[in-house]
Amino acid sequence: MLQKLDKQYLPRIKSASELDDSVLLKDIAQYDGQEVTLHGWVYKKRGSGKISFLEFRDGSGDIQIIVEQPKVSEQIWNDVQELTQESSLQVKGVVRKDDRSPFGFEMDLTDIKIIQISPEFPISNKEHGPEFLMDNRHLWLRSTTQRAVLKIRDEIFFSMTSFLREEGFIRIDTPIFQPVSCEDTSELFEVDYFGDKTYLTQSGQLYCEAAEFALGRTYDFGPVFRAEKSKTRKHLIEFWMMDAELPFTDLNGLMDFEEALLKRLISDCLKNCKRELQVLERDTEALQRYVDKSFVRLTHAETIEVLNEKYDMGLSPLDDIGSPEEAKLAELYDVPVFVTDWPAEIKAFYMTRVQYDGDKLLRSRAVDLVAPEGFGELMGGSERIFDYNEMLDIIDQHNYPHEDYEWYMDLRKYGTIPHSGFGIGLERTVRFISGIHHIRETIPFARMLNRMRP
Repeated sequence: MLQKLDKQYLPRIKSASELDDSVLLKDIAQYDGQEVTLHGWVYKKRGSGKISFLEFRDGSGDIQIIVEQPKVSEQIWNDVQELTQESSLQVKGVVRKDDRSPFGFEMDLTDIKIIQISPEFPISNKEHGPEFLMDNRHLWLRSTTQRAVLKIRDEIFFSMTSFLREEGFIRIDTPIFQPVSCEDTSELFEVDYFGDKTYLTQSGQLYCEAAEFALGRTYDFGPVFRAEKSKTRKHLIEFWMMDAELPFTDLNGLMDFEEALLKRLISDCLKNCKRELQVLERDTEALQRYVDKSFVRLTHAETIEVLNEKYDMGLSPLDDIGSPEEAKLAELYDVPVFVTDWPAEIKAFYMTRVQYDGDKLLRSRAVDLVAPEGFGELMGGSERIFDYNEMLDIIDQHNYPHEDYEWYMDLRKYGTIPHSGFGIGLERTVRFISGIHHIRETIPFARMLNRMRP
């Protein structure tokens, strides 16, 4: 039940116009030796006797503020003693470089203006269970570790889109409401669309393929939905995915591109998220190894053979490579592994199919990229079927309604080309690079099988 706050916890200013102009902590190195104004929050306070220390953040960075009683007025000292965790304020002080500080700089306080004194914050330094923290996700985001993960997420997003632009890709925005399935129909969220049945998107791939014939290299980047009843630490119901299409590209060219992309993402995080990776205690030597070394490439058949030989897993030639198998691959190889040429019957309908000499199975020219350290699959892609009649035969084999795929088949009728494409899950990539244990912490507000709030 919502109740009014006591007067002591109400804002002490009426509007932002009462505050002075400020600088951002991300730029603090420019102001060494100068007095500056900051706006932000107290997330920790300690001290004894005539000195207090405030750990302060403004969203762009952190700093420790030192308050010495003999150097400030009685009013300022009393205001500082009143501060609680998550109190918001304006501070003024002199910035000085300090190599002993985890933030690199400290501030000697000269003035303070309290915006609001926070009531007791629900999340403290004591241990909290995951359900409590997820129930309070809107507040948990303020913690040092969660801020680090989300800053890495932002870096990955920016790095990925920058790389794609540099490589000549055009972004298109594909529809959230889609009348057809791109993958397994059992994982679709059905939606009533003014009396018609439609679905929340699993992937923008089919629409990226259409745009590819107009714009060349294309990609989309947005939320997708899977009605998969899974509770593992790798699964979300709603997540963000980038789908890209590469015209006139075969599977080898696709793998070259995927490898270059992932190395770029890791490199940018190593360069621009040093503090965040340190906070998360991520093994940066391992990350650097993934940049420096070539990725392993195995066929599905070779993967089955090596897993059976090394671990006696009893896998058949038609078996999928799931989490247990991915974990064993991570024990064998210290870099990401591409697994190619999967049995056609366990892959999507639009993937190019081949039969190699001496192989009894029909294969899809598909590839999954499996991350080391047990982080599992990050990317999935394939060469696309571009022969109209071949695609029509497969649609008929799956008993897909022709009217649902007529527009997609037109792409194979008017100016068809060989092409390949792939998708990469943002949250799985964030989890891999940050080293965070559970995928629910890689997105601001997770939607899982048992959670849709807050």
